[in-house]
Amino acid sequence: MSLQTTALLVVLINLPFGYLRGKSEKFSKQWFIWVHVPVPFVIALRLLSGLGFQLYTFPVMISAYFIGQFVGGIFAKKCCRVKN
Repeated sequence: MSLQTTALLVVLINLPFGYLRGKSEKFSKQWFIWVHVPVPFVIALRLLSGLGFQLYTFPVMISAYFIGQFVGGIFAKKCCRVKN
């Protein structure tokens, strides 16, 4: 699987967790859980895709992770009118 496809899947994996994080109080226990729960899934995806942990993949994958979290959080706050 290519780096771009894997990065897209990482973004998609993080969207629901970013949404849940966006509905949680910042830096609460739930907030930390929603940030860290997808990590094992991303690691498994990296290994299954054959990318492994090559240095050149880190900026792309970390960016994809945070983009998914960010977009999910924006959706929770703006589209669903959730107030924290």
